[in-house]
Amino acid sequence: MSEYVPTIGLEIHAELKTRTKMFCSSKNDANEDRPNVNVCPVCMAHPGTLPVINREAVRYVLAVGAALGGKLADYTEFDRKNYFYPDLPKGYQLSQYEYPLVSGGELAGVVITRVHLEEDTASSMHDEATGMTTIDYNRAGVPLMELVTEPVITSAKQAGEFARELQLLLRYLGASEANMEKGEMRVEANISIAKKGERGTKVEIKNLNSFNTMERAVAYEIKRQSDVLERGEKVVQETRGWDENKQATFVQRSKEGSADYRYFPDPDLPSLRLSEVPEFSSKALERDLPELPWKRRARYIELGVKREDADVLIIESQLSNFFDQVTEKSVGISPQTVANYITNDLVKIIRDTEGLVTEQIAEVPISVASFGAILRMVDEKQISSRVAKDLLVECTKDPSADPERFVKEKGLARVGGTEDLSPIIDSILSQHSGVVDDYKKGKGNALEYLVGQGMKATRGAADPETLRQIIKARLS
Repeated sequence: MSEYVPTIGLEIHAELKTRTKMFCSSKNDANEDRPNVNVCPVCMAHPGTLPVINREAVRYVLAVGAALGGKLADYTEFDRKNYFYPDLPKGYQLSQYEYPLVSGGELAGVVITRVHLEEDTASSMHDEATGMTTIDYNRAGVPLMELVTEPVITSAKQAGEFARELQLLLRYLGASEANMEKGEMRVEANISIAKKGERGTKVEIKNLNSFNTMERAVAYEIKRQSDVLERGEKVVQETRGWDENKQATFVQRSKEGSADYRYFPDPDLPSLRLSEVPEFSSKALERDLPELPWKRRARYIELGVKREDADVLIIESQLSNFFDQVTEKSVGISPQTVANYITNDLVKIIRDTEGLVTEQIAEVPISVASFGAILRMVDEKQISSRVAKDLLVECTKDPSADPERFVKEKGLARVGGTEDLSPIIDSILSQHSGVVDDYKKGKGNALEYLVGQGMKATRGAADPETLRQIIKARLS
């Protein structure tokens, strides 16, 4: 097979988290499940109505541009993108064509072409049982940010990494929840392949509703186009969808060009001179930026936290804020130790505890003081790591619990010396003589069983390595 080079560009739409829609005062509520509730004459395109630009939506997109290091527009305007579809009440979509709010920038090593604002369409609801389609206009007119990358992505993995990093950025800025499963963030991939130095034919894949789906669809399309070229055929420029059941792309329609949409400036909306708005200046926007996710990741790694743990921490702002508070107050405890107990133990407790399972962690159910006290007792060898894990569970059940008092009342202080452990070990060896014989016959897992019995007898208060050494000495 000849060596083909993939060229991938992404178009990503994200619904912005504003109070109202893009050009009217109807509520912007992604969680509304009653159809056609958040609508008004403006977003339903009644004759004689006039749109008004949502200031907050403009600010969010400019903040994204500032974070990406892009060029913020001075002059901008909105255009009508003309096409007919039942989910588009006006018969056109208000978007930006020639003068986007943001040009250029970079994220995760991928160069950005532009970032602009437009309005979302309504939602088509297909009923397979009846074969009928109904339209819910709650989403019609919701502010939608569109980001377009340069075609510089070369693999499905890189495409996924970029999209995940953009989701993080939107959440850090408070611009969007960007939940793909809710349609708040939607990804379209443009893919072409060709031999090095040549140019391929672009195919667009729509309706990619998760990062993993996008990666699979891109990988499939690279393979499909390679097979087409190997057969001596030509790749057709078209729009394709993704069939989750077949794990394959399928043809939807031939690809339109910009001329098909007959863009022209909207006569009902004023053009904007953004330099005349103080809060839209680059200096003001940069001043208001939070610590960005990639900067926070780099800071954690510099503190000695492993990359994979840093990634877990920055995904949830509640976790990263909690980590910062604990490390600040727990002087002497290594940041990696703090990260270990948060990412491996605390996260599992939060996810597993009934009532705390959420898409995003709303609140860390343990105080900084209690968490720090548990880590300090481990560091000072007052308790074992096993007891620490149990303490975390107790303190998440009852945030007012005092870890040190709990250890004292329950007798969980660490049992460490030979003198304390000897009678316990004697009892275990006498009760499990068969396991002792297995160990003497060379069965290594017999030793671990005896160590486990020691941990059980001490309610996790013993050091397993100390137990292991004493038992081996007794049986040698």
